Amino acid sequence: MNILKYLSITSLMVGAFSCDSSSNNGDWKSLGQLETRDAKEIESSTWSIGGETMDRDYTDYQSYKEYLGPLGAKRIRLQGGWARTEKVKGEYDFEWLDKVIPDAAERGVSPWVELSYGNPIYEGGGEAKLAGLIPMGEEALTAWDNWTRAMVNRYKSHVPEWEIWNEPDINKTHTGRQLGEFYLRTAKIVKEEQPEARLIALGMASVTKLDFVRDFMDYLKENDGLQYIDVFSYHGYTPNPSTSYPKIEILRELVWSYNSDIEFMQGENGAPSTPKEVTIGALRQYDWTELSQAKWNLRRMMGDHGRGIATNLFTISDMHYAAGDHMVGVNTKGILKTNPDKTIERPKMSYKAAQHAFSLFDSQIELLKNEKPITDQDSVSIFQYRHKKNGGTITSLWSNEGRPAEEYQSKVATVTLENASFEKPVLVDLISGNVLEIPKANWKKDGMQYVFSGIPIPDYPVLIAEKATLLLK
Repeated sequence: MNILKYLSITSLMVGAFSCDSSSNNGDWKSLGQLETRDAKEIESSTWSIGGETMDRDYTDYQSYKEYLGPLGAKRIRLQGGWARTEKVKGEYDFEWLDKVIPDAAERGVSPWVELSYGNPIYEGGGEAKLAGLIPMGEEALTAWDNWTRAMVNRYKSHVPEWEIWNEPDINKTHTGRQLGEFYLRTAKIVKEEQPEARLIALGMASVTKLDFVRDFMDYLKENDGLQYIDVFSYHGYTPNPSTSYPKIEILRELVWSYNSDIEFMQGENGAPSTPKEVTIGALRQYDWTELSQAKWNLRRMMGDHGRGIATNLFTISDMHYAAGDHMVGVNTKGILKTNPDKTIERPKMSYKAAQHAFSLFDSQIELLKNEKPITDQDSVSIFQYRHKKNGGTITSLWSNEGRPAEEYQSKVATVTLENASFEKPVLVDLISGNVLEIPKANWKKDGMQYVFSGIPIPDYPVLIAEKATLLLK
């Protein structure tokens, strides 16, 4: 069998996983496909899915909720929506969130809720949109405090984590110290009402605005507030996901210089699925397809996972931004394609790809940070894992040399692993879910090493895995 043609089983994937078939010198036997799991079947993982913009009615939870559990993510990011909840001063209407937060939790997906945005019914209340001002002034801040307290009290049984604001650095009038003061004020209220809550800062849009972060952290340090951050979240969109990691490491080192116990989380990242004339939002300057979206998303997800960074995939449903916000139009980063009325037309290729990653890489799969698998090809990302129960090895690898392409000539590589365990190694395509037995002619054990030859490496993650680590259908 020509493995490369076999793995490209759908018309949308033709050319995505292709190279000279003469590199394959054995019989690549099909073993089936990866089995996906519902969130309720997964005990725990670091994966989250985005459920953003319901606060402005740009997505419809009731339309996509049936896709949430089967996706397999264990967490969902939601935005609290002060302005949607309090349209009359002092009166809260939580009906829209009451239909969302408990339902997500019942589906096995734990909500983490961002407290935002402003509320223009108050003088100085800020703006109810992306890049809007934070609340300022006594009346507005008192109203913000009251809404925050009401939110936490109402949903604390379902919401273990609260994020405070989103992408404050987009608004050029905000300063790091100003956000430090606002964050600490809000964090103390959350902790008063829910002492066991985990707090997430700061949803930074950029990973390079170090002065902003330094001023923010300095304020917290000077005001005995560093203990009020459990997780630092950041976004940072780049056309090639791999190019962002050196900058992320610099950001991480800065934050850890204040408190090394703070966890890092990719709080929002994903690619569009349509040409630049169609989509809005980050990465809109490039042409995308559903295939290149799936590749990009997997590269971000597995690149984060291989570095021990939790990931929130942005996002579950296409978002329909309305006039008056930071942008207007359809943001096609959803892994579910929508109709004009925000109902769901169908899952995209990236939905299935995410299912495969979410189902397989749960808390039973241990990242081996000290292992350094190697290939004879340049520009390849590669990470090694161990299944905690059966000891089998999983290795993720992909070409990272450029932005994911619609067509790509796969590298043919030799891959060398140490401290690994294989009895029946297989090759796994995380987009299609196809699993093929690696022919004996293509691998050998040499002392303490396993050497795999003739392995195709496309521009999105595939796996060399011990079959016993997988669930197949």
